[in-house]
Amino acid sequence: MELPETDKRRAEEFRLRAGHCLSVLLPEGERSLEAIVTTEELETLCDIAAEFSRYASIETLRQGFLPVRGGFRVGLCGSAVVKDGEVTNLKQISSAVIRISREQKGIAQAVAPRLFRDGRFVSTLLLSPPGGGKTTLLRDLVRQLSQGEGVPPQRITLIDEREEIAVMYRGQPQMDVGPRTDVLSGCPKALAIPMALRAMNPQIIAVDEITVREDLRAISQAAGCGVALLATIHAANVEELQAKPLYQELMAGRVFRQAVLIRTGPEGRLYAVENLP
Repeated sequence: MELPETDKRRAEEFRLRAGHCLSVLLPEGERSLEAIVTTEELETLCDIAAEFSRYASIETLRQGFLPVRGGFRVGLCGSAVVKDGEVTNLKQISSAVIRISREQKGIAQAVAPRLFRDGRFVSTLLLSPPGGGKTTLLRDLVRQLSQGEGVPPQRITLIDEREEIAVMYRGQPQMDVGPRTDVLSGCPKALAIPMALRAMNPQIIAVDEITVREDLRAISQAAGCGVALLATIHAANVEELQAKPLYQELMAGRVFRQAVLIRTGPEGRLYAVENLP
C-alpha cells in the first residue's frame, strides 16, 4: 500500500519467501519491501486461498497452485508428498507467489481482425517469454471473438485448465470472456479437447500454455475435425519455437498457420502477426 500509485497499477505479482522480505514484481523486476515473511503467514495464506479446506483443493494444491476467486492464482513451493511416482500433496509451505490478474479490455482490438482470412478464423499461436502477457491477450481475444467486435462472432470453447482465464466461481466466469464462450475449467487439455469436440460444437477451441506431448495430440485431433485453435506457448519468437523438440511435430503438421508475437517496448506491449512456415 506504500508503493506509488503508478507502481500499484503495474504490479504483476507478490512474492513471499519464508525468512525474507516480501517483494513485488514490476515489469522491470522484483522490488523488495520491508516486511519479513514468516512460515506461519505462508500457512495462513494457503488456508485463506483454499477457503480453509485444503482437502477440497487438493487437485490443484498437489500441482503447486491454488486458484482464488476474483482471478488471482497463488503458486506454492514446499515439501512435496510423493506416492507411486506422483505428487499427492504439498506441505510445509516455504514460498508463495500471488499473481495479480487484471482484465485489459480492448488490447486485442487491432489484432483480432488480422487473424481472419476470407471471413474464417485461422488457427493462431500467441508467443512470448514467461510473464509476457499471453494469458491477458488470450482472454481479450476470446472475449472479442465471442462478442463479434469488428469480426464475425464465434462459438468458442475455452479450456481453462488452471482456472485463471475465465476464473469460474460457482459456474459463472468472473472475467468477461464473451457471450458465445463455453468454459471447461480444471480439466487437463488432453482430456478437455476431445470432450469439447464431442459435446459443444465449437468453431474455435482456446487453450493456454501448451506444454506436453499429450496436448499436441489432442490439438492435432481437433484440427483434423475442422475446428480452429487459439493457443499460447512460451517462446520469444518463431525461431525459438522451431528449436523446441516438443513443437517440431506440431509445426510439421501445420496445425497453426500464424502467430502473434508479444514484445515489450517503452510504450508497453506490442503485438505483431506473422505467418508460420
